[in-house]
Amino acid sequence: MTKIYYVGTDATHTNSFIFDIPKGHDCWLLVITKTPALFWVNGEFKEYPAQSAILYQPHQKIYYRACAEQYINNWIRFDSNEPYVTETMLPRGIPFSLGDPEYCHHLFQLLVTEHSFNKDFKESSIDYLLRILFNKLLESYFQTEISPQYYNLVKLRTEIYTNPSTNWTVPKMSEFVHLSPGYLQTLYKNTFGISCIDDVIISRIRLAKEYLMHGSYTIAEIAFRCGYNNAEHFCRQFKQKTGFTPGRFRNRVASRQDELLTTSE
Repeated sequence: MTKIYYVGTDATHTNSFIFDIPKGHDCWLLVITKTPALFWVNGEFKEYPAQSAILYQPHQKIYYRACAEQYINNWIRFDSNEPYVTETMLPRGIPFSLGDPEYCHHLFQLLVTEHSFNKDFKESSIDYLLRILFNKLLESYFQTEISPQYYNLVKLRTEIYTNPSTNWTVPKMSEFVHLSPGYLQTLYKNTFGISCIDDVIISRIRLAKEYLMHGSYTIAEIAFRCGYNNAEHFCRQFKQKTGFTPGRFRNRVASRQDELLTTSE
């Protein structure tokens, strides 16, 4: 069972902000910074960059303060007897960089919403959201390195998969992340294990499959909706990635659905 005492987002303070609880809280505290901050870690002050997370267990010394013009953070104070919290492999009292701060920020916003209203499934919704948040924290903690450009690359990749029909070119993508085209291509491949252009193609093929499986658009219409100006180019890339032409893929899916219907009757 998990109980939230307080959860907040974008708490903003002046440069004189200090949070000092020598004996800690009686519960857990999770803080995610959106600006640089100084933390008391292993007996000394250390500065950590924006987009750092730190988890304090009950009765653990807490001390952090601003080290810039402003201090901004998201934070949650809560109790839990769930193993994903009590037995987590996350460090206690030691900040680490977040791999996807925007995703985590959205989870905090959802936690604020769930905590603010007494809906029927409030407790289970909060538990699921907190589980996801801890999963994202673990992903970040075990990530070997987070480069200064990593956050912009994540934004770019999210944008590509959200809007695959956009006319994505290397120059357009490099402008999105403010990097040179050559450096972007190298960094993207090293970060995600795939080239940025191949990622665009995969995002388009994935969307095309949805249209072919669940829509009634023609092949030409699907090609246009997936960012292709030429249906033949679309068909060629689709076959390269799936082994089937779009028409054969659609027929294959339809045949399988007919088989399932026949079996269930």
